[in-house]
Amino acid sequence: MRRPSTANPADLDATAAAASIRRGEITSEELVGACLARIAEREPEIQAWAHLDPAYALEQARAADAATKAGRSTGLLHGVPVGIKDIIDTADFPTECGSPVFAGRRPQSDAPSVAALRAAGAVIMGKTVTTELALLAPSRTRNPRNRAHTPGGSSAGSAAAIGAHMIPAATGSQTAGSIIRPAAFCGIYGFKPTIGLIPRAGVLAQSHTLDTVGTLGRSLDDVALLADVMAGFDADDAMSYQHNGPSMMDASHQTAATPPRFAFVRTPAWDGADVDMRALFEGLVAELGDSASEIALPMAGDLIAWQRVVQLAENAHYYGPLYKKAPELLSDGLKQRLEVGLAIGAQDYLDAMTGREPAYREVLQSLEGFDAILTPAAAGPAPASLATTGDPVFDGLWTYLGMPAVTLPLLKTGGLPVGVQLVAPRRADGALVCAARWLEARVGVVSEA
Repeated sequence: MRRPSTANPADLDATAAAASIRRGEITSEELVGACLARIAEREPEIQAWAHLDPAYALEQARAADAATKAGRSTGLLHGVPVGIKDIIDTADFPTECGSPVFAGRRPQSDAPSVAALRAAGAVIMGKTVTTELALLAPSRTRNPRNRAHTPGGSSAGSAAAIGAHMIPAATGSQTAGSIIRPAAFCGIYGFKPTIGLIPRAGVLAQSHTLDTVGTLGRSLDDVALLADVMAGFDADDAMSYQHNGPSMMDASHQTAATPPRFAFVRTPAWDGADVDMRALFEGLVAELGDSASEIALPMAGDLIAWQRVVQLAENAHYYGPLYKKAPELLSDGLKQRLEVGLAIGAQDYLDAMTGREPAYREVLQSLEGFDAILTPAAAGPAPASLATTGDPVFDGLWTYLGMPAVTLPLLKTGGLPVGVQLVAPRRADGALVCAARWLEARVGVVSEA
């Protein structure tokens, strides 16, 4: 049996791990065992897991190895451990949504996205910590890069577990910046696809017009591969659509006739962002030369405001009954948020909803001649505080528009990673990852400010 190039299988990304298992270099049991050993080593300080069953993980791994030995067909993630954000239903683990409101809740079936992962051969390692009801209240999870800094949220456990090399990949969700921000803070890759690409059934709903299921991993291939596996159509979801093009992995490896061009967008949040982060981005744009040009989006301030209105109002719709039924089980911050949402008037909500499509068309016009928007993933590196998850202000406007976004760990300052976010038109997910791959190869890791 050949061995993988890395000394510890836990340090393989998901794509490389799947390939190593297919080639017989490692077994799933070896891989899962290495990940469990890493969890045992780092979980006490990171606290990324809401539910974990090592014996069950090894049982799944042995079953995967038995299937390989028997010559049965295997999926794209055969034997690879994946973490599931604890707002996504799993039949074999509780789904408690980071809240005592749902303590002990055990779904009867997997969410379609989880079922798709299992069908592809993934080992469902456990449930990763989410913030309270996938909102802004900090969780117990710590940033693996520096435990005094926030890991972000709401997909805190998924990002931290990958950043600590406990698992190679995990699922997440985003309603404002809940994939992109924690991925950036923890120095990994995060992918929020076009809204509706991955089914939302079996996922805690907080905003039916914004909620998006996505992926986190240690490489672009990882986030594209998981998205390919989980993509599907849900006839009961108005946001869902049939994805009939090439897989994201195939599209992202296509060689373009000319290098991609990036539209650098500061947004109104730029002036309040970290000074060193701003210097890094200005240096990045300068280094890209003719491949990047700054553009203005005059409507960006409206987009930021409208996303907030929609999310707050729809939070109040979905979580308002919990507030009335058991307010003592909600944090003070969440109760205050719901009170703000309940006070939003119908006219303000309708203005925010009807403004979306005209604004999207205006953004598309501004993007003519460009392949993707280049913009920060967050206002700076992870804040040195455990009382915040950071501000999603650089992410929410793209989520509001339903556009796919990816963050790359290309920058760093003060020893902490800073994410570079790329955003593309709806349903151009494969082209987005392709542009991101070019940027990663072109730039590498930029020096600290």
